[in-house]
Amino acid sequence: MPETETLRKITVKIPTALLEDAQKLTGGGVTETITAGLEKLAASPAYRKLLVLEGSCKLDLDLEASRLDR
Repeated sequence: MPETETLRKITVKIPTALLEDAQKLTGGGVTETITAGLEKLAASPAYRKLLVLEGSCKLDLDLEASRLDR
């Protein structure tokens, strides 16, 4: 998060078990965990757009040749 970004302090009531499970996954504190969840939620429209494109791009790729070109 950029230091020049405006922050907003909020109070929320969320299930304790949900927060604890999420914190185990993020390895962070409450703020980091809530921020990670909000970022994923904000990105979800882009993920939906990508899913619509799934399988629509045809690639002409020689996988073996690309592996040898390392």
